[in-house]
Amino acid sequence: MVENTNVVVVGGGYAGVMAANRLTQHNDVTVTLINPRPTFVHRVRLHQLVGGTDAAVVDYQEVLAEGVRLVVDSVTRIDAAGRGVELASGAALGYDYLVYAVGSGSADPQVPGAAEFAYPIAGLEEAQRLLPVLDAAPASAAVTVVGAGPTGIETAAELAEQSRSVTLVCGGVLGPYLHRRGRRSVAGRLAALGVKVIEGAAANVTAVTRDAVRLADGRELPSTVTIWTAGFGVPDLASRSALRTDVLGRLLTDETLTSVDDDRIVAAGDSAAPSGLPLRMSCQTAMPLGARAADTVLSRLAGERPEPLNQSFGAQCISLGRGTGIFQFGNRSDVAVWFHINGRLGAKMKEGVCKGIVKHLADEAHKPGGYSLHRMKGGAGRREALEAVRAEAPAIERIS
Repeated sequence: MVENTNVVVVGGGYAGVMAANRLTQHNDVTVTLINPRPTFVHRVRLHQLVGGTDAAVVDYQEVLAEGVRLVVDSVTRIDAAGRGVELASGAALGYDYLVYAVGSGSADPQVPGAAEFAYPIAGLEEAQRLLPVLDAAPASAAVTVVGAGPTGIETAAELAEQSRSVTLVCGGVLGPYLHRRGRRSVAGRLAALGVKVIEGAAANVTAVTRDAVRLADGRELPSTVTIWTAGFGVPDLASRSALRTDVLGRLLTDETLTSVDDDRIVAAGDSAAPSGLPLRMSCQTAMPLGARAADTVLSRLAGERPEPLNQSFGAQCISLGRGTGIFQFGNRSDVAVWFHINGRLGAKMKEGVCKGIVKHLADEAHKPGGYSLHRMKGGAGRREALEAVRAEAPAIERIS
């Protein structure tokens, strides 16, 4: 292994912290984690921050290995040719390897008025900006949540449990990942909480105003507070740094998570697009990808061939207020199956997952190299998808 190797990890979320911790298992690797804030955001609890039941932050001392240097700053550009990063503060850092784990956030809404009048909650600062708005609104005020993925469902349930008047606009189907049985269970719980659910293509939002949400079928819903949970976006750091990305801006990599442009750059988490086939946005994806990215770097340093991605999935869990939830099981190709656990047990399982995330990161900080979920068997569906892509585009040689 090369002596005194400097690895810079850009992004201190689930993937970045896992990668940084894992890299410390070798004393001759110096790890620097660059993150724009001094605390770790427990993103799966942001809906609880909105509901006032959790702060959604964890001190980095709890989850980050002592050997990792934390730099509170933002990367403005990656100089791949010069192996360095430029920071918003004006400083610059060199690297031997870089782990690109900048995460994801809200997409810029294309719906007229949404950027001006709706409140996204994909990030800590966004959720914090919403809090005084909710506090200022009377309990009877109409609250509209746009988007019916896990964040939208959880936010609607959290606020309805506080006796707020909540409408959930799906713009399609409620809980797209869920099996139809799980979907019925979630719909039943939301109805019991008093949440009005609007589904179907006619329920697509076409405009947002200061006090209303307009739908495709012409309906106009009164809305004192509109919360936007639809859409997905990633920072444009890769494209600004002249690195190839997919259409959404995720860094294109091969199946070892190595950039198709530079074998000194590896990616992990929501901002990675392995073989142009990115995985589902979730901590269930981010932490294994963080471990895999670290293993790729360590393999290269040891002169070994990195192992390819072998991502396995098991479930999606959604809280429905503080006492109820659903644990929707899926197969290893990430397709929901008929079996799910709901009610109080579902809530306990969801809470166990939220606590388990922090524990996994803390365990890896104290015993780097111990995490092994990224080595679970699975990924048959992904291999089939890769074969189909290769058949259509055999000239892409780096994606393997």
